Amino acid sequence: MKKVLVIGSLNCDYVINLPKMPETGETLLCGGYELVPGGKGANQAYTLGKLGGSAAMLGAVGGDGPGAKLLDNLRSVEVDVSGIKTVTGVSTGTAFIFVDSSGSNSIIVAQGANLRVDEEYIRENDRLLRECDIVLLQLEIPIETVLYAAKRAKGLGKTVILDPAPARPDLPRELYRWVDYIKPNEVELGMLLGDSEAQNSLDESTAILQGLGVKNVVVTLGERGAFLREENGLTRAFPPVSGLRVVDTTAAGDSFTAALAYGLSAGSGLHEALELAICVSGLAVTKKGAQTSIPDMAEVRAYMQAHNKKL
Repeated sequence: MKKVLVIGSLNCDYVINLPKMPETGETLLCGGYELVPGGKGANQAYTLGKLGGSAAMLGAVGGDGPGAKLLDNLRSVEVDVSGIKTVTGVSTGTAFIFVDSSGSNSIIVAQGANLRVDEEYIRENDRLLRECDIVLLQLEIPIETVLYAAKRAKGLGKTVILDPAPARPDLPRELYRWVDYIKPNEVELGMLLGDSEAQNSLDESTAILQGLGVKNVVVTLGERGAFLREENGLTRAFPPVSGLRVVDTTAAGDSFTAALAYGLSAGSGLHEALELAICVSGLAVTKKGAQTSIPDMAEVRAYMQAHNKKL
């Protein structure tokens, strides 16, 4: 089993269930909220640990109760948190997640300590970069840090996976050169390419993104599965899982990306790793919350065997 290093955000999530998303100026009443561990980086590290992978994480929390809770939750699935720093006088990152009756969500993030994940901090933890095989990145920490970490990882011969969320059209073009696998959803793909390319087909859009230097492009399509453009230019559509009821899509993308990394770290081929990722993310959306929704390998194995899928 290869080791995966996740470099990213840790957030305390306030999940608020609503009958519908509010309009501008509208006040909605709801019964309450749930407080759960989250953050795209932490969600991915937790998923790797929950599936039984070998994972370590770099990131930052504040010197407060939510920060300690996030670290304890990662330790509970044996993620190595020894490199995560605690910043006194700064709040832990916080996300406010609004979930409507269909399971769709909108998210507002106050970054807090995540903004302290800078290049100097990554350099101080270079040992973890050297010890890992795969580096997993997202965009909830400073973009300069993401660029440095990706470039350093490739310089060390590591596999780099980028989950470009929250998506932004101004990503440094240099970043794409250091990425082996990029995993946007359809909306994020359009944002990465800009409005001028918004009407392109998946085949055209992924070809443009690959032309910027990314080796493999994986686009998640929600209830329609996923689309892959491989390094050799070949494309393939992957069907979604079936027979599952969507409750909350909060951790769908994070669990997909982490499961892809897990599959690759376990020695699976890319196609098999993607089938695993679709299954893991499909199971995750049947439960509420972020890390609270992640299935373990026993659940994944049972589902895949029941549907004649290869694990």
